[in-house]
Amino acid sequence: MAFALRLVFLLCAICGLFTKVSSLHKEEVKDNNCPKGWTRLDCHCYIYQRNPRMLADAESICNILGGNVMSIHNSLENVFVHELFKREAALNDTAVWTGLHDTLENNEFLWIDGVEFDFSAFDTANGEPNATASGCVSLALDDGLWDTEDCSTEYPYICLMDVMDHSH
Repeated sequence: MAFALRLVFLLCAICGLFTKVSSLHKEEVKDNNCPKGWTRLDCHCYIYQRNPRMLADAESICNILGGNVMSIHNSLENVFVHELFKREAALNDTAVWTGLHDTLENNEFLWIDGVEFDFSAFDTANGEPNATASGCVSLALDDGLWDTEDCSTEYPYICLMDVMDHSH
């Protein structure tokens, strides 16, 4: 089972890399160069997805939309996605998926979109990252800190895509 889960994440990551490179965006675009309904920060567009999914399923949906489950690379991005989550969350939501996982090798974290793991906001006061957890990482609604979770848990998620360039 663990091998199959790792294989699914590897395939999702590879798919995400290819869709990020080759997807053609034909969505209606707002003035901020993001599709309608997406929110821009710097050179990325974000959209909150309310329907809870396992991380692998969330990544598949984000790929269809032209992106990946979010990766976070600095404290500004972490605050931004936390605020987006707080604004959009349903009453029973407690966490949202990030695209961070260590399913290929324990405690070797990778972003599902293949971008370098260069920032973390783990809840270290509560023993995170937890090496005994399944290896997927969520962002908590209450404090914006990251927790390791079982990858089969269903959470809402935030998709991320690069800002569309219309100069061509």
